[in-house]
Amino acid sequence: MDLLQIALTLTTLLCSLVAGFVLAFAIVVMPGIRNLNDHDFLQAFKAIDRVIQNNQPIFSLVWLGSILGLVTAALVGIIQFDGINRFLIGMAAAIYLIGVQLPTFTINVPLNNQLQMQKLDTMTDLALREARVNFEPRWIQWNSIRTIFAVLTSVLLISLELEL
Repeated sequence: MDLLQIALTLTTLLCSLVAGFVLAFAIVVMPGIRNLNDHDFLQAFKAIDRVIQNNQPIFSLVWLGSILGLVTAALVGIIQFDGINRFLIGMAAAIYLIGVQLPTFTINVPLNNQLQMQKLDTMTDLALREARVNFEPRWIQWNSIRTIFAVLTSVLLISLELEL
């Protein structure tokens, strides 16, 4: 097994795990807490996010590893691949970095950080409603976008794996 095969296999695994993570939020976590009242919804999301923000080691390894692995696989792939496979590895990297990671770091994480700073137990019902309205729809919209691009990245990487 050469460097490209190792990098592509590891990257496919890690990017697919990230796709599963954002998909789980889209189809299980957010629908699961949707019917909670404003305080409990925001508190539940804060608790979930706190696990991630406390640098949960496996999450950090998977998330950051997917970025490093994909960049490595793309660089090696652009050198070693030719034709359509060179294009596909470049597209997978661009789609993942722009469609998954960019919204994560520019939209979802800042929304999470804003929520983490809220002192929910001291807020009025009106303030809780406003906090939720400012958080939930935008977070869900961008998580849906991340999910689509993460799954597409996994499909592209799996198709490249099948070519090797």
